[in-house]
Amino acid sequence: MSKNLVIVESPAKCKTIKKYLGKGYEVMASYGHVRDLIPKEGAVDTEHDFDMKYQMIERNSKHVDAIVKAMKKSDALYLATDPDREGEAISWHLCELLKNRKVLKDKTVHRVVFNEITKRAVNDAIENPRELSTELINAQQARRALDYLVGFNLSPLLWKKIRRGLSAGRVQTPALRMIVEREIEIEKFEPREYWTLESDLSRDDKDFIARLTQLHGEKLKQFSITDDSSANKAREELLAAADGKLVVEKVEKKQRKRNPTAPFTTSTLQQEASRKLGFTASRTMRVAQQLYEGMEIGGDTAGLITYMRTDSVTLSQDA
Repeated sequence: MSKNLVIVESPAKCKTIKKYLGKGYEVMASYGHVRDLIPKEGAVDTEHDFDMKYQMIERNSKHVDAIVKAMKKSDALYLATDPDREGEAISWHLCELLKNRKVLKDKTVHRVVFNEITKRAVNDAIENPRELSTELINAQQARRALDYLVGFNLSPLLWKKIRRGLSAGRVQTPALRMIVEREIEIEKFEPREYWTLESDLSRDDKDFIARLTQLHGEKLKQFSITDDSSANKAREELLAAADGKLVVEKVEKKQRKRNPTAPFTTSTLQQEASRKLGFTASRTMRVAQQLYEGMEIGGDTAGLITYMRTDSVTLSQDA
């Protein structure tokens, strides 16, 4: 029988992680969150220290039952859900359910985290477990409580005052205000005309573009030339002075150093995928999840990117 039970969120990870850990480890998936707030008023009790009332998510009850059954045959539990506050909360909720089912008595419970699905990262995590993080669990509970309190109280108000079907939320409502404020700024914007002068030049069969940066001994600023008559006047002066030829007075060579772009964070990944590929944020994260969980290449399965829900730009040594 398997002595160690490892729990991850997604079933797509199970096969790869099981292969990395070998015999003696059973890897199962929670299929995401296993508990959530009860869907009615009073789920977050603001009168009693914001006590939160949870219930099991019905669609995942069969997966919890399977984990309970496997835990009865195991000596140790390794909670390997994602390395963020949501993953921490999933591990905590699962632990609470297993305690209620009385299958954790005399069993050791470990929290393990890895930011990429590689053999080295997974084995390092198993060898260096930690306790569940109260700070991350509290952060997720605060996030969930705010989602509930804002949405549960404001959405009905919108239905009453404006129309049914509208929703308010912890994130979407402030984001909507930012969009409105930005639109007001755009409407108030007064456009100003300005001109730049450029010339298409050629020397030794090499074409290049030169831009006018000084005129009459003064450096040109963005609004130095503000209409077509001023631009044409400057153009005529240049043509007359050059008499068909421009002389290169000085050539400067400088060494430049350019650092590579930092690794993607969640937001920059979504922005770049939208700009270059036309992907929605949800499609970007769906594809990134598949790359993180691993793909089979040359008969071997390995994760191709580090964890995608992050604001860190630190690069893995194995990446």
